[in-house]
Amino acid sequence: MGYKIINLKDIYNSIGEIKTKEILKEYKCELNKDVEYFIKEKSIEFSKQGIAETFIVTSSYKKKDVIVGYFAIANKVINVKNIVISKTKKKKIMKFAQYDSETKSYSISLPLIGQIGKNYNNNYNKLITGDLLLKLACDKIRIAQGILGGRFAFLECEDDVKLKEFYERNGFVYFGKRNLEKDEKDKNSGDYLLQMLSDLSNY
Repeated sequence: MGYKIINLKDIYNSIGEIKTKEILKEYKCELNKDVEYFIKEKSIEFSKQGIAETFIVTSSYKKKDVIVGYFAIANKVINVKNIVISKTKKKKIMKFAQYDSETKSYSISLPLIGQIGKNYNNNYNKLITGDLLLKLACDKIRIAQGILGGRFAFLECEDDVKLKEFYERNGFVYFGKRNLEKDEKDKNSGDYLLQMLSDLSNY
């Protein structure tokens, strides 16, 4: 089955924001309200401001292109005091980090998979696997790193056993936590998000 990956920017520049928002209304993800809220309420504005780029993944279904999922990518500076990963991997990532003596933490600029999720509307989620959707996101980052350099990417997820196992199966390892902001707490469970890292040179 073939898939198309379309930058949201190209969609709203082509047909306008109103029609684009109508299309995005078809996206549903009751498993993660934050993922659904982002694509419907924030994705266009974040794209216009250059905060994050959202990519829509479509597939042909009954002779029509439908949204099967999406992912959003951004570049983010994170500060971590203790990186909970192997010494070998820590040594590699420290080449991209700067140490802040005041906060006693490392500052690292990394690509972030800020949002990712399948479209559960009309069972379109069955048209793509989560593994493939994540691979498409990582492939986009690898293309950018081929131009700009770098080899790592990270994401944040709820502290859920199945989610953690899914990302670990796809090459991500846990390295820290981030406390939720006030406006995030109503769309996420718990008080923090797990931070998970992947060496995309091995992906």
